Amino acid sequence: QVQLVESGGGLVQAGGSLRLSCAVSGRTFSSAAMGWFRQAPGKEREFVAAISWTGGSTYYADSVKGRFIISRGNAKNTVYLQMNSLKPEDTAVYYCAARSDMTPRRAYDDYDYWGQGTQVTVSS
Repeated sequence: QVQLVESGGGLVQAGGSLRLSCAVSGRTFSSAAMGWFRQAPGKEREFVAAISWTGGSTYYADSVKGRFIISRGNAKNTVYLQMNSLKPEDTAVYYCAARSDMTPRRAYDDYDYWGQGTQVTVSS
């Protein structure tokens, strides 16, 4: 069984920064791409960012490109999302996800394991 646990969410003013972390435990992946998604109230879950197993490839939603940075720890079992220049429209529950393949994807259905989510609230 694979477990993903997010942390680092909270309340921040517009223009501020937060760093989300996702720790992966349980069955060890031989390779796993990771992603971050978010879901605002009344909206569908949307792609935010993804990173390959090696960390050499990253993808971002247009809405966060240039403001957010996804990265992996050296042990590959931790993924981070550095969020800068936050806007009120970034307010959402942020979810970490893992897929049993080294190639990152943007689609929700391409991921096999999910964390419980962490709330990010950006005040204006």
